[in-house]
Amino acid sequence: MNNIVAIVGRPNVGKSTLFNRLIESRQAIVDGVSGVTRDRHYGKCEWNGKEFSVIDTGGYVLNSDDIFEEEIRKQVLLAIDESDVIIFMVDVTTGITDMDDSVTEVLRRSGKKVVLVVNKVDNIQRHYDANIFYSLGFDNLCMISSINGSGTGELLDLIVESFQKPISEKIEDIPKIAVIGRPNVGKSSLINAFLGEERNIVTPVAGTTRDSIFTRYNKYGYDFYLVDTAGLRKKGKVTENLEFYSVMRSIRAIENSDICMLLIDAKRGVEAQDVNIMNLIQRNNKGVVVLVNKWDLIEKETKTVKIYTEEIKKKFSPFVDFPVVFTSAITKQRIHKALETSIKVYENRKRRISTSKLNDLMLEAINKYHPPAIKGKFIKIKYVTQLPTAYPAFAFFCNLPQYVKEPYKRYLENQIREAFDYNGVPIKIYLRNK
Repeated sequence: MNNIVAIVGRPNVGKSTLFNRLIESRQAIVDGVSGVTRDRHYGKCEWNGKEFSVIDTGGYVLNSDDIFEEEIRKQVLLAIDESDVIIFMVDVTTGITDMDDSVTEVLRRSGKKVVLVVNKVDNIQRHYDANIFYSLGFDNLCMISSINGSGTGELLDLIVESFQKPISEKIEDIPKIAVIGRPNVGKSSLINAFLGEERNIVTPVAGTTRDSIFTRYNKYGYDFYLVDTAGLRKKGKVTENLEFYSVMRSIRAIENSDICMLLIDAKRGVEAQDVNIMNLIQRNNKGVVVLVNKWDLIEKETKTVKIYTEEIKKKFSPFVDFPVVFTSAITKQRIHKALETSIKVYENRKRRISTSKLNDLMLEAINKYHPPAIKGKFIKIKYVTQLPTAYPAFAFFCNLPQYVKEPYKRYLENQIREAFDYNGVPIKIYLRNK
C-alpha cells in the first residue's frame, strides 16, 4: 500500500517549491503570484528506502476572493480523506493568519497525522519568530526553507516516521483491477454490470460513490478483485474544482491496482482530464485497457470503431500500445470482452523474457540501427536484461548511458513491443554503465 502525503496551506506559503524539492524535479510552475499553480501536482518521493506519493493541493484552488477560503477548506477536507499524512504549511514572515487558524481547526478535528511546516526560516531571527507557531498545538513542528532546502531532511524523517505500519490484510495474489475515469462516465454502473447486483448506489449524479471498495469477482472462470474508485462528492457549486477531486480519488485506486480500466464517455471523447489520468497510470507502471462506455448511444457507420480508436490513440500518444474496447454498462454490451482483455493485459504485465532470447533479438536490432554518436563519441550497447520488477523494465548496459536520448529509447521499446506481447503495459527502459 503506497502512502499518500498531501501538502495543504493557504496560497503563497511555498507549497509548490516544497513539492518540487520533495519529488526532486521542476514539475510545478513556481511564481510569486498567488494561484499560479495550475499543473497536475502529483509525484513520487523516496526517503530511507520508503516510497510515497506527494500531492500539492495548491494547484486546484480557484483564485477568486469570495470562494477562496471555502475552496481551501474543501481541499483540506479532501486531503484529510485521501492522504495518510498531511503537511500543513505556514509562512514565518506573516505569522499566524485567520486562514491558518481555520485550517488548524479542521485538521485538529480530523485526528489525522499532521506535520506543521514553518517555511522561509532562513536566519536566526526567523528561527526565533517561528516559535509562535507552537501555539497552534501540533506535536510535530518543522522549520524549513523550501527555497534553499534547509530542514527538508528532518521533515522527511518526520513524514516517514509518521507512516503507520501496514496492517497485513489478507488480499490474495490475484489481479486487482480498478475502474477509473472522470465523474459520471458510468464507473459504478459498469461494476454493477460485472457483479450483476446493485453493489454500489447508482444515481446519475456526479460523485455519489464515497469509498474505495474491493470486491472479489469469482464467476465465469474469472477470479480477481475489482477496485471501485470512489467517484466524487456531490457537486456543491459549479465553481468547485472537480478535476482536483477526481485526480485525488483516482490516485489511490491506481496505486492499489495492477490493471486500470480507463472509462471514456463515447459522446464526449477523450478530454484533458482523461489524458491526466492516463499519465498517472503510466507513471505508476500499471496496465491499462481503455473502455469506451455508452457506445449504445452513438450513431454507427461502417468505419466508426476504427476511426474512433485511431482518434483515441492520437490523444494518448506517444503511448499507443493499449487495447480499446467499446462497451455499454447499461446494455451489458461487450463487458465480458472488457474483463477478458484486462486479464490478458495482466498476463502481459507479468511476462518475463529470458536474457539469451532478449539479447539475440535486441543486439540484432541495435546493430541495424546504432544510437547516434554525440560529440564524436560512439555509444556501444553490449548487453540487455529484464529487471526483476512487478512491471516490465529492461536495463541496457553500455559505455556512455548519459548520451542515449529519448527517441532511441523509444526505438528500443518499440523493438521489444514488436517481438513480445506487451499490449496495454507501459515499459521502462534504463541505460546503465557496463
